[in-house]
Amino acid sequence: MSYIILQDIFYIVLLIVLSIPLGIYIYKAMTGQKVFLTRVLAPVEKGIYKLIGVQNDEEMGAREYALSVLLFSAIGFVFLCILQMLQGFLPFNPEGMKGTSWHLAFNTAASFVSNTNWQAYSGESTLSYLTQLLGLTVQNFVSAATGIAVLFALTKGFVLKQKKTIGSFWVDLTKATLYILLPISFVVALLLVSQGVVQTISPYKDITMLESGVVQTLPLGPAASQIAIKQIGTNGGGFFGANSAFPFENPTPFSNLIEVLSILLIPAALCVSFGKAVKDSRQGRAVYTAMIMLFIVALIATTTSEQFAAPNFNGVVASGNMEGKEVIHGVGTSSLWATVTTAASNGAVNSMHDSFTPLGGMVAMFLMQLSEIVFGGVGSGLYGMLAFVLLTVFIAGLMVGRTPEYIEKKVESYDMKMVCLIILTPPLLTLVGTAIAVVMPNIESWLTNSGAHGFSEILYAFSSMANNNGSAFAGFNANTVFTNVIGGLIMLLARFIPMVATIFLAGNMAKKKMVAVSEGTLSTSNTMFVGLLIGVIFIIGALSFLPAVALGPIADYFTMR
Repeated sequence: MSYIILQDIFYIVLLIVLSIPLGIYIYKAMTGQKVFLTRVLAPVEKGIYKLIGVQNDEEMGAREYALSVLLFSAIGFVFLCILQMLQGFLPFNPEGMKGTSWHLAFNTAASFVSNTNWQAYSGESTLSYLTQLLGLTVQNFVSAATGIAVLFALTKGFVLKQKKTIGSFWVDLTKATLYILLPISFVVALLLVSQGVVQTISPYKDITMLESGVVQTLPLGPAASQIAIKQIGTNGGGFFGANSAFPFENPTPFSNLIEVLSILLIPAALCVSFGKAVKDSRQGRAVYTAMIMLFIVALIATTTSEQFAAPNFNGVVASGNMEGKEVIHGVGTSSLWATVTTAASNGAVNSMHDSFTPLGGMVAMFLMQLSEIVFGGVGSGLYGMLAFVLLTVFIAGLMVGRTPEYIEKKVESYDMKMVCLIILTPPLLTLVGTAIAVVMPNIESWLTNSGAHGFSEILYAFSSMANNNGSAFAGFNANTVFTNVIGGLIMLLARFIPMVATIFLAGNMAKKKMVAVSEGTLSTSNTMFVGLLIGVIFIIGALSFLPAVALGPIADYFTMR
């Protein structure tokens, strides 16, 4: 157990140490300041602007910015659908993969465009190399870049005074992709290849087993490049069906460290970037502190449950709950990964969450149900957390009888309507999707387990889809017409309703004048506010999901013993 504690401390310290300089770099890159890559990338950036016909100083209002986001995502969605269904007729398909069904293509396109990366298929037996490279990997980049772009649009809303514009989506998208995601992904991909992660366009290989003489097919492909951006961009979709529990995606302890660190690196760094951008680093530190405290509590709960809460069987000696976990990772590393991937909007797994103890699975589920704001997705996690910050400021203002203010801007009724859309859309979609699924006449045939654990599988699946996470309990048959269509719609709504609301919130904030700070202004950077923010987050989560969680993992805990 001491080894697990030291490992977790090392991870958290390393994350914080790396996120600070990266956050400063991201702030400079996104605000057009010179960075060490400027000399190399600036000509490329200018060429992109010339190619797409925009100016680097172009400005958009909230409506135009939102329309650009939706149009860009819609084009990517249609292209990815067509690519999947026609892959059987296209090149770079050495295994002769046939086109997917229309409903699976719809679900997968919705999943990757929305940065969810929920997978109702196994990559090595369903998708061609071309689809993985031109379709999924590209969406891993641009969907993540879209989240970062919208976050910086909101940041500009807090900084600008009496302006009707919040920047250009095309400029923000280009900077996020070119200066942030591409360089980091390149470095991570090289590190993964050095550890044995496959990166090739060669066909699958047949090998004869030494002991049995049985011929086994080894799936190959250009995996490392996709795995790098799937983690860096908090995407999570695996090149292979077993995701990062598969040796060709995650073969060594060092590759595991690189991947699990990559998941939270940019979301954590963006807290630092936010503080720099609003010219008050204390605001970024307050949000970062709230996130890290929630993360630590969740990590302790998951690890403790997996280490000590597993049922005991006579004659079996085990160090914690090893069911569904790779021996190379063990309980500690698997618990850390499960906490990281569900705290972020990632969804990658290095163990099977369906085999976690009920309480361990509940923590992972609840992290997603908090609307993916404990770091969350790149960009989307922080603007989701900022919505909770504005809600906390509003509640505190009502308590003391003052007009709520945040970063010298008044928080008014229109802002709170947008905040409610951001906060309440994911829980509503989670519960509605779960409710529809449980009344389907053939739902039992889609489940591996019955009873409370079977309900947990359904609740976990829709919590994952409605919060754009993508991880699964792995006991729920997702490749059905119902799940593909309903799940695809839920993923799109959960992504773009809060995103558009964030853009309009940014536009409204930019129009306002600054309000002078006075002695009566509520501090939003001290310990008391951080505690109040955490309390509001837990209250919203508990009120939304306690009844459903009681029917699932809590009931499962009491019936398994």
